[in-house]
Amino acid sequence: AGSGAGAAMRTEVSTAAAFVTRLLRAAGGVGEEQLRCFRECLQEAMREHYKHHWFPLVPSKGSGYRCIRINHKMDPLIGKAAEMIGLSHERLFQLLPSELTLWVDPFEVSYRIGEDGSICVLYESPQPGGKAAKQLESRTSCKEEWRIGRSSPSKSYNMMTVSS
Repeated sequence: AGSGAGAAMRTEVSTAAAFVTRLLRAAGGVGEEQLRCFRECLQEAMREHYKHHWFPLVPSKGSGYRCIRINHKMDPLIGKAAEMIGLSHERLFQLLPSELTLWVDPFEVSYRIGEDGSICVLYESPQPGGKAAKQLESRTSCKEEWRIGRSSPSKSYNMMTVSS
């Protein structure tokens, strides 16, 4: 299933990589040739990273592992691709949203900018042999986990309120 998974996730991976590339292009200051190289490097890094974590029969399985996230820390896959074209993490933080979550799942790629932003779907395809209702259910559970995880304030937040 090694090469099969690679072929299967091509659309999802290229959609996600193209999206991050578009964000960089919109910010300006990065040449087209660099952007093209960045997109290719990012796709390659994602394919490698997801190789054994792609489950078309259970699309939500491994969703957290495949999630690309910038949250005041640069996602290592984006960071790696940026290094290839000479962009530092500092520069990336200037160019990309400081909070971005990108879910790359079989049959669906979606993203959220900002921790409380709404989730937007970039790519969606019907699941072969899957029931639509089931797919929606698994999707909510995957994203719900993030929301539930966020509803409790983090410890650093408590510490900040104490030290006045």
